Amino acid sequence: MHILIGLGNPGKEYEHTRHNAGRMTLQAFAKKMECGEWSMNKKYQSLKTEGSLKRDSFTLLLPETFMNKSGNALKELRVMSNKSWGEKLIILHDDIDLLLGRFKISFGKGSGGHKGLESVMRALKTKDFVRVRIGISPKKKPPHKEIPDFLLKKMNAKDTVELKKMFKKISEAIEVIIEEGYEKAMNVYN
Repeated sequence: MHILIGLGNPGKEYEHTRHNAGRMTLQAFAKKMECGEWSMNKKYQSLKTEGSLKRDSFTLLLPETFMNKSGNALKELRVMSNKSWGEKLIILHDDIDLLLGRFKISFGKGSGGHKGLESVMRALKTKDFVRVRIGISPKKKPPHKEIPDFLLKKMNAKDTVELKKMFKKISEAIEVIIEEGYEKAMNVYN
């Protein structure tokens, strides 16, 4: 069983912000896979749904904690964390260092300064999990001091269309990860 987690902030005010790219992408994947309705799971402090792909099942989680406290929602996963299990944990998140329209798959890497990932790594006491890094940066990255506002600002229509184009490719990559492993997906999509 794979567990996929879409990082972002809960609530209407954060919908369609760049920082919610992971959350929006996982919601698009759930729709494509015709998963059931999202429902609150108190154990994981997350919205949860489940689905399957051929012989593999998966659980999808959208933490209802705020981004920088994402690890609080995933503490219960800590007991299962080890390298082989980590290959079945897939975290989707925004990445300001990748251009909008690009994504990258990695395993066992550092947080790159992403506070939500840092929170997850502290809670799980490991960095050994699969990451789908979703590019959100314009051609000219904003100055460092403007990044927090940039992340929480609603995307314009053009950028939203560009992000939605990635949903299909990322969904295909997730299917490869589930069926054939993250290394195969990295070879095909990176």
